[in-house]
Amino acid sequence: MHILIIGAAGMVGRKLTDRLTADGRLGDREIERLTLVDVVAPQAPAGFAGAVETLTVDLSVPEAAPALVARRPDVIFHLAAIVSGEAEADFDKGYRINLDGTRYLFEAIRQEGLKGPYKPRVVFTSSIAVFGAPFPEKIGDEFFTTPLTSYGTQKAIGELLLADYSRRGFFDGIGIRLPTICIRPGKPNKAASGFFSNILREPLAGQEAVLPVSTDVRHWFASPRAAVGFLVHAGTLDLSRMGWRRNISLPGLSATVGEEIEALRRVAGEAAVKRIRHEPDETIIKIVDGWARDFDASRAESLGFVAETSFDDIIRAHVEDELGGTIG
Repeated sequence: MHILIIGAAGMVGRKLTDRLTADGRLGDREIERLTLVDVVAPQAPAGFAGAVETLTVDLSVPEAAPALVARRPDVIFHLAAIVSGEAEADFDKGYRINLDGTRYLFEAIRQEGLKGPYKPRVVFTSSIAVFGAPFPEKIGDEFFTTPLTSYGTQKAIGELLLADYSRRGFFDGIGIRLPTICIRPGKPNKAASGFFSNILREPLAGQEAVLPVSTDVRHWFASPRAAVGFLVHAGTLDLSRMGWRRNISLPGLSATVGEEIEALRRVAGEAAVKRIRHEPDETIIKIVDGWARDFDASRAESLGFVAETSFDDIIRAHVEDELGGTIG
């Protein structure tokens, strides 16, 4: 099996690569070849017996996708995107990367199939940002998509394209709406949702963090560990079980910022909580105010997708995976 990961240098891409190379297989098929692609050079995994190719590629360049698809990967994980805050700040860049790059990829697959039978599995990472207020108490898969950000709009268009290209038989696609991934390791990025991780990650490492919203803000979360599990499952799931409803909201945990902080207090103590400084940011507050807060993920759960059920577990997963089990 040949697997292509686009966005392989990002946090989730790196963790997915590590998981796949550790397993050595996806489902019941051995992984013989990995192609890792990003706008910065991805790292080749250590200890993988198969062939690995790392490429520095900008998917928003029209010629890029056909060259990647010409290698005829069996499974394509499309993770590449710029984050919400950056897409909102730079309209042109957001549409060029998040929409044009996706369309170029899907069309390259269709064109490759015209040369001879080719129908790969495509896993597209969408977002709960495709939904916009006003919200029901819990958002189900039948709730209409009316995004209130450019990022959410770009992802919603990608979902429609994926469903149509799958319906027409050009590839076998699934779009997975990821919850906000928390706790993200590394340094803060430009995502408007970044503070959800920052107020846990930095205090756990003995550093100060800034909270730009009130503690009663509620949101939908899953850990990086869960995100990788979602991707692996999406890569092996019998998609005939989904019919033509190929985009799905995944399981997660609905919690307030205050509940995040209380979990931090239980796991790491009062000293960690005191490292959080409240500095309201009206731009972030406005963006977050239009985000979904809770979901009915029963459809995804019936298809075998699984996430954490407590913020204590999310924090402990970060401590185990990123801090060697030790809190700073």
